[in-house]
Amino acid sequence: MSNQDVVVLNVGGMTFTTWASTLQQFPESRLARMLNGSDRDFRLMNGQFFVDRDGVLFSYILDFLRTLQLLLPTNFSDYQRLQREADFYELNSLADILSQENLLKPRLEILEVRFLLQETQAFIRIFGSCSSTIEELAGRISMFTEQQLGQGWHNNSFASQKPLNSVPLERPSHHDLVFQCGTDYSVADQLVARYVSIKPDARKLINGTNVLGLLVDTLLKEGFHLVSTRTVSNEEKVECYSFERMKRAEGLAIAVSQNPENAGIVQIKRSQVQKRK
Repeated sequence: MSNQDVVVLNVGGMTFTTWASTLQQFPESRLARMLNGSDRDFRLMNGQFFVDRDGVLFSYILDFLRTLQLLLPTNFSDYQRLQREADFYELNSLADILSQENLLKPRLEILEVRFLLQETQAFIRIFGSCSSTIEELAGRISMFTEQQLGQGWHNNSFASQKPLNSVPLERPSHHDLVFQCGTDYSVADQLVARYVSIKPDARKLINGTNVLGLLVDTLLKEGFHLVSTRTVSNEEKVECYSFERMKRAEGLAIAVSQNPENAGIVQIKRSQVQKRK
């Protein structure tokens, strides 16, 4: 069979269509041998290869053959069953990957937001167990300043039409970031206004409660769940919001080398993997 031929498989009642070349990625596998009719477990019926195996699990195997990467859903848990299917198809590289279950299992990510409101200013500090999440948030949160004479100030929630100066966020460590909003007086009786914007929302907010609300909404859209709220300091009234979400190991992509000199060698790579909405 030519590697440009289209192959239709019926796996446990689920139909899959792919190129023959996809099934021939690993010539030693049973799927590759199926195409030349040398494996009796695969019967050609009405133009389809019938396989009496789990069709849902086969969808992950076919995705692996197409991309040479194993990317499983966050809520996936059938590692042993999928490894059994990989053994059945004699996809040894995939079976080796699945045996390293600790690399594939999602991890609990914890994030904490501390909010302090002092008169006309609000201070927000974000702590996270995953530094890449903090880095991503730092790229989405922007702080701007504006100075006016005190008597010419109009207190409103949105920035004026005048150009604003961008101010970098504070990064005490890789696992936290700090920013503030609101107004306070500086030297020469000038009122300094600090605005915050969180992408993709284009608004520049000055009110601390509004900024906190937008931040919480952003985290919820990113898959975080609010698990607790508490007051950290009664004197300063620091409010603490704790969030959790399950997240796969950062940018985990696992590929198999196709270099003839390194045939069969499993390469585990960490790269930026697009989020699936």
